[in-house]
Amino acid sequence: MKGVVYLVGAGPGAPDLLTLRAARLLARADIVFHDALVHPDTLALAARAERIAVGKRSGRHSTAQRFINKRLVDAARKHGVVVRLKGGDPMLFGRAQEEIDALAAAGVRYEVVPGVSAAFAAAAELGVSLTRRGAARGVIFATPRAGDGEAPSQWAESVRAADSAVLYMAAGEAERVRCELIAAGVPPRTPAAIVESASLPGSRVQAGSLDALPQLASQLGAGPALVMLGEVFAAVEGAQRSLPLLRQGRAAGS
Repeated sequence: MKGVVYLVGAGPGAPDLLTLRAARLLARADIVFHDALVHPDTLALAARAERIAVGKRSGRHSTAQRFINKRLVDAARKHGVVVRLKGGDPMLFGRAQEEIDALAAAGVRYEVVPGVSAAFAAAAELGVSLTRRGAARGVIFATPRAGDGEAPSQWAESVRAADSAVLYMAAGEAERVRCELIAAGVPPRTPAAIVESASLPGSRVQAGSLDALPQLASQLGAGPALVMLGEVFAAVEGAQRSLPLLRQGRAAGS
């Protein structure tokens, strides 16, 4: 094999949240296979590379995972630096394991380059610690979604047992999420927040309770969103008025 495949985290969206290692690899890359939501300014760092979109978006046509695996292996036979650029962190709901297994089976060298997860960007957006001392001694990252052929998980029970929860790929199924969580024993009045496009200038926050989750989700735009649950988010609803001012101040200082 000629090349190395780097599974690189692109972070939550804002290009300046990319790690230095990720930026250097993009500058050296011969070819980049990137997710659908990677910011154009991040892709622009790969100025000398061929750039190929292989992202997955819920409810839209997407590239089959086995085809992505094959393209990565084939690219490593032709190129020295192959970058698989993933939103957030590759190892958190990033389908990295399928690609790692395929690369290892083909004898391709690989390296994982961590990125800032959207969960951390969303918590920063809200100004709420996921593990606030005295209120949350544990946090869970979960998704209600299961792929074709996968057995159902106990995600709702895991959320019930956690002090704080961050749900990926859940906002588009808000009604089902609400019903399954309440059926699992999560109180309907549990504070909830939905953060859309975390870290980007157009980010939006909807806050309320678990029982109102479908109504909160109905106010979202087309950006990626995270659902966040737990008592630590109780103050978010009242603080929403100040969030636009905070974002303006952040933009002015950037």
